[in-house]
Amino acid sequence: MSDLELSIDDGVAVARLNRPGKKNALSPEMLQGLREALQQAQDNADVRVFVITGAGDAFCSGGDLGRRAAEGEPTPLDRKNRLQQGTHKTALVIEAFDKPLIAAVNGPAAGAGMDMALMCDLRFAARSARFSEAYIRVGLIPGNGGCYFLPRIVGPAKALEMLWTGDFVDAEEALRIGLVNRVYDDDKLMEETLAFAKKLASGPPLQQRLIKKLMVQSLRTDLRTSLEMVSSHMAVVQSTADYKEAIAAYKEKRPAKYTGR
Repeated sequence: MSDLELSIDDGVAVARLNRPGKKNALSPEMLQGLREALQQAQDNADVRVFVITGAGDAFCSGGDLGRRAAEGEPTPLDRKNRLQQGTHKTALVIEAFDKPLIAAVNGPAAGAGMDMALMCDLRFAARSARFSEAYIRVGLIPGNGGCYFLPRIVGPAKALEMLWTGDFVDAEEALRIGLVNRVYDDDKLMEETLAFAKKLASGPPLQQRLIKKLMVQSLRTDLRTSLEMVSSHMAVVQSTADYKEAIAAYKEKRPAKYTGR
């Protein structure tokens, strides 16, 4: 059984973290599989949207502490390399992925599991989902981007509260503080997530990707630079067949059919 299961349908790729007996604790095989799936989806024009979810009743419990204990006592350099070659490499692959990326959080997401959800563009949660930056509970600091992603989503003060305490936040509180976009009944989570993903997949892909790039870049630059990038991207999208199709569909009062050209 693979630690990561991948399926593609109607322009939507779904990667399922697949260690349900371990609450989908991360493994090197799982992380490598996810990186490869994202890199392949980036280059596959038939994949418009990517969804990450978990098998069973959990999204991801974070690092596999039991597995690490069995590996013996690593050196400080070993510990650094393990992070950089595992979850850190995965975070950088996710950062380079410019298509819509959605986390369907089907249960508890703790530690590195919560951080994986934070790396995604959108988070949809089941009512049973719970979130915890649990590192401090086991004497650690957030090792997988929590200190980077969380304050950008919920603000510095709320982020510090979660990072310092490791307390769990339930789905409704996560929605209230902006940690997740939507909350669904458990049995409706994937149905609703896939419906939303397929709606995005029917849109103009180049425009979606450039919107994501512009938003990410705008958080790191000044207004003048951002507007300069907008003018360049606008010149490109207005020369595409999808732009012409959108205008024609608007005038003819019909749904547009986008081809990615």
